[in-house]
Amino acid sequence: MENQLEQQSEKRKRVFSAIKPTGNPTLGNYIGAMRQWPAMSDEFDCIYAVADLHAITVAIEPKELRENTKRMFALLIALGIEPEKNLLFVQSHVTAHAELCWLLNNYTMFGEGRRMTQFKEKSQKAPENVNVGLFDYPVLMAADILLYQTDIVPVGEDQLQHVELCRTIANRFNNRYSPTFAVPEGRVPKVGKRIYSLSDPTAKMGKSDGNADGSVFILDRPEDIMRKFKRAVTDCDNKIVAAKDKAGITNLLSIYASVQNMSVRDAEKEFENSDYASFKKRVGEAVVETLRPIREKYDSLRRDDNALVELMRSGAENARRVAVRTLEKVYKKIGFVRL
Repeated sequence: MENQLEQQSEKRKRVFSAIKPTGNPTLGNYIGAMRQWPAMSDEFDCIYAVADLHAITVAIEPKELRENTKRMFALLIALGIEPEKNLLFVQSHVTAHAELCWLLNNYTMFGEGRRMTQFKEKSQKAPENVNVGLFDYPVLMAADILLYQTDIVPVGEDQLQHVELCRTIANRFNNRYSPTFAVPEGRVPKVGKRIYSLSDPTAKMGKSDGNADGSVFILDRPEDIMRKFKRAVTDCDNKIVAAKDKAGITNLLSIYASVQNMSVRDAEKEFENSDYASFKKRVGEAVVETLRPIREKYDSLRRDDNALVELMRSGAENARRVAVRTLEKVYKKIGFVRL
């Protein structure tokens, strides 16, 4: 994998993307972004990490963290991110992330960290847990990115400020010593259709929907998916058309069109003579069949815990070989005595 990355680096740009092992990815996450990830390796050299170090800035039980990490790692593979074609690893398995974070702290100004919007927002939401790790989160994120000489970082709008800080840190270090880090570009990917809650079609489908029937999770069992769609909010009309005053039906049409790779207009035509019950049943069945291969692949991976851990081990070894080269350059340029 390391040689493959080196050989392709001159031809293709390198992408780094990390996901925290928190929450439970939904159908909305899948349609909006996650289903696009496997195809990125056709255009870029892709590096994916399960960001477990980032997960502990909020309180989480050890058992939950272990399970979430394995679940997210297996899910990424089940989605189609092949370890043979991509660098895929768990963040804490590569100690260079924590090491570089400490070094970069010394090239990050306190005022820069204090201006980070997410730190302010999360501090207000949980004032009882305003820890140093939460404050330092963007510097660890910069270490994640800079270790791999990343060119492109796909992020949501809320993370662009963190990428800008990463660029500031990289430029500051490069200017003080000599070119060491690639200066990455933050990109907000084209997002697929926004999917809304089945129980409240005016609210986004979320990982922690208060109503258990509002969100369909990627790893839901078929019977649970069907139950949720049967209970989906519609309206007192019986016309299956997308309209501003028909949020529930519009959301269901959008879901069906997305998983069937068709336009909403074509979906409307397909169901023009259907009743609501039949329509919801068909949408549920289409989602079940879309998610079935992901669930089956995931279940297969989770049946053999040793094999999953071996995939983690292999990914970590490949990632370490790439990361340590950058880390050693940084140590030497700062002036540390290396053994």
